[in-house]
Amino acid sequence: MKKEYFKSGRINQKLETRNKILNSAQYFLNRGLEFTLEDIAKECGISRATVYRYYSNIEILVNEAAFNIQAENPDKIVENIKEDSLEDRILYIQNYYNTLAIEHESAFRKYLSSVITSNPSEIKRGARRKKTLQLAFENTTIDNKESEKLINLLTILMGIEPLIVTKDVVGLNNKQSMEIMKWGVQLILKGYFASKKE
Repeated sequence: MKKEYFKSGRINQKLETRNKILNSAQYFLNRGLEFTLEDIAKECGISRATVYRYYSNIEILVNEAAFNIQAENPDKIVENIKEDSLEDRILYIQNYYNTLAIEHESAFRKYLSSVITSNPSEIKRGARRKKTLQLAFENTTIDNKESEKLINLLTILMGIEPLIVTKDVVGLNNKQSMEIMKWGVQLILKGYFASKKE
């Protein structure tokens, strides 16, 4: 079997494990129950060590599980835009995640702060943006390696991290931040497709 197959299989398995952990945390959150990382391991049927590999403390898990409740599933986001052009799909996804970041900015900043202050070698962030973009790139004529590079690059222009940079470092407001990030995506796509015509 090809090396890429094993690599993608491991990535999918990690995402599946992460989702099981988040779903278990949401089970407790939805019922207003207190819980520990050990409770999560028991609920998921996985080892405590595995849970700790993904979430070094309960605060990070609780924060991410709460966001996961508010965020749409990547499949659902892409469902209604499958027939749109690739650029329109990407811009829609970007707008969705940037709007989500603005609407929940305080909570996202708190979550990011708790992740940054934990052990950096143990940080396991969510991958919703990347997964949503991967779905948007399905059935395109773009080479797999190039689409992976584009997805990684485009992910940088959505969510709380670029919003913090545009607001705190550059001094833009929410509207200006959304506009500059959208322009960045458009430039990347324009440059990429222009290079393919040469």
